[in-house]
Amino acid sequence: MTFTQLSAREIAQKVQAGELKASDMLEASLAQIRAVDGDFGSLDGQPTDPETDKKVHAFISLTEELAHAQAQAVEAKVAKGENAGLLAGVPVSIKDIFALENTDTTAASRMLYNYRAPYTATAVQKLIDAGALIVGKVNLDEFTFGSSNESSAYQPTSNNPWNPAYVPGGSSGGSAAAVAAEETPLSLGTDTGGSIRQPAAFCGVVGLKPSYGRVSRYGLIAFASSLDCPGPLARNVEDAALILQVMAGVDERDESSATLPVPNYLEALQQDVRGMRIGLSPDYAGIAYPNHATGEFEVIPVQEEIKQATLDAAEQLARQGAEIIENVPMPHTRYGIPVYFVVSRIEAASNLNRMDGVKYGYTVADARDLQDLYTRTRTEGFGLQPKLRILMGAYLSATSKKVNYYQLASKVRGMIRQDFELAFDPKGAYQLDALLTPTTPTTAFKRAEIFGDSVLMQYADQMTVSVNHAGLPAITVPAGLDKKNLPIGIQFIANHFQEETILRAAYAYEQSTLDAAWRKVRPMA
Repeated sequence: MTFTQLSAREIAQKVQAGELKASDMLEASLAQIRAVDGDFGSLDGQPTDPETDKKVHAFISLTEELAHAQAQAVEAKVAKGENAGLLAGVPVSIKDIFALENTDTTAASRMLYNYRAPYTATAVQKLIDAGALIVGKVNLDEFTFGSSNESSAYQPTSNNPWNPAYVPGGSSGGSAAAVAAEETPLSLGTDTGGSIRQPAAFCGVVGLKPSYGRVSRYGLIAFASSLDCPGPLARNVEDAALILQVMAGVDERDESSATLPVPNYLEALQQDVRGMRIGLSPDYAGIAYPNHATGEFEVIPVQEEIKQATLDAAEQLARQGAEIIENVPMPHTRYGIPVYFVVSRIEAASNLNRMDGVKYGYTVADARDLQDLYTRTRTEGFGLQPKLRILMGAYLSATSKKVNYYQLASKVRGMIRQDFELAFDPKGAYQLDALLTPTTPTTAFKRAEIFGDSVLMQYADQMTVSVNHAGLPAITVPAGLDKKNLPIGIQFIANHFQEETILRAAYAYEQSTLDAAWRKVRPMA
């Protein structure tokens, strides 16, 4: 086994014990990046030949100097016999939507191509304080707007390490690709409607969306502030629990961060699932979308292999003593995407107002006046997806409209929350501890196959988005491969701040399938 195949937990333990130097682990990670990543995303970058096009392209930039300094600091602590941290010597990649002091923070947009952050995001700082080595920034959909990683202004965009002809998902596609390609064992991403879980499922890794407020959003460039949630991507459940242990907790600089105490997530993994009530819902059996010709919702079933993997997981957990509760109604799940269209666009348009060419980022040098400065800066600096969201958000929030779309969407959002409240009510009809669902309706789609169709692209998140509306925790774990050898993901959802519950269920399933034949197959990268 090479260093880059070690789990984060193994790396930290070996570094702390003096069996592995943090600097050697860093060099192994950097060597893997150079071997499989190819050209980093840049504003003027394009694949130059077919071989280059097959590379992973997870990264926008490396922070080698910073990582070397962090490795030296870890080694100095180890030499003194001090505790070097839960993530001692563990290479971590960061989605380029988080501020990292004195480094470029681009949000994968021309608008922020020259923005050097003057401070570090709380979640990133906690990783550094725990001994992590921040090796670089990874690519994403511009300002996190997308579900395939293809909308990035930084080309070439990331490929799926299992097959470079397919997308890694989005918007945390670079994070998922970096973890799957063994470039870093951990990556920090964000989830607004499924942007951690969907790419994690597409790339065959673990993706965890904590409860809203469990991890600080300070230093995160906002998309939709009531939905955004930082979280980890990892190669196994234990590593996801490990990094969450480090990042979770209250932050006085983020008024939305929760003040609840943080449980010991690693200890929670040692509990089995006997007696746990795990639900299956027919409302997660397909994607429902409105047919504008008939006015009715039409349902397309999830990919058969994904459906079967979900049922197989339920059977595995039942063998371990979990009680499987079938036919749990989640009737408002089908409205998750329409609600997301309204809420996310209005909030995105509001958050993008600060990108005006005056305070930081891209600007035109020869503007005639302030109006010309705003217009040309935003026309040239933003890509298609930010422009669409600004226009849609402005339309939906216009005071002249007879319908208050945001208010209406908020009411339906409350109905979605109520579905979960009824399912998890300890005195209710179902009394669930967790809900088990597919993570995505299909496995990864081909590059350029859906890109450009914002409606169809959005429905790739139907299985994940309701969790964001309700502010709940959810985790996706690998559950097999389809006939094209592309990863399948399944999702566990729990009640507010019950991360230990989904970690227990996910870990139990993961451990029960360690000897499965599909786990012996590795990505092409």
